Amino acid sequence: MPGPVLTTERLILRPWRDEDLAPFAAMNADAAVMRHFPATLSRAESDAMVGRVRLHFSTRGFGLWAVEVPGVTPFAGFVGLSVPRFEAPFMPCVEIGWRLAMDCWGQGYATEGARAALAFGFGALKLAEIVSFTVVANQPSRRVMERLGMDHDPADDFEHPSIAEGHPMRRHVLYRLRAPN
Repeated sequence: MPGPVLTTERLILRPWRDEDLAPFAAMNADAAVMRHFPATLSRAESDAMVGRVRLHFSTRGFGLWAVEVPGVTPFAGFVGLSVPRFEAPFMPCVEIGWRLAMDCWGQGYATEGARAALAFGFGALKLAEIVSFTVVANQPSRRVMERLGMDHDPADDFEHPSIAEGHPMRRHVLYRLRAPN
């Protein structure tokens, strides 16, 4: 099952297509896009990530949607929901995340797409809470989390177990959003 399609005023959040692989790999190889990650991704690593995203949709019915901006670009990046693949004190959880190509930054696409993904998570999936996390220095993503109404408690910040001890990106901030009443 490829997953539902979500639409907003300007965006289509849709299942991944094979033609998304090349622009996604280019995005993941862009040092500016990946500056808040430990490393850029090779084409094989990028394609493997899409394989995991597709599997997540088929097994859970939700995931990281490919973002299309009609009239602007057939592939801008991704926005969506996922279950993290590591252990942390705030698990189990569903995370909201995004990654957009640099030419799509500053347009409000991450916030707009994330609002649609949150509505799906709280509505269709009946989730009680959705979290988001990033490295401490990732101010653009933190601003999106704040625009979404997510709360940050420094007591929830954590050392990301997938990043080596001593690495400057190991420390992560955690934001939370409870389902509306």
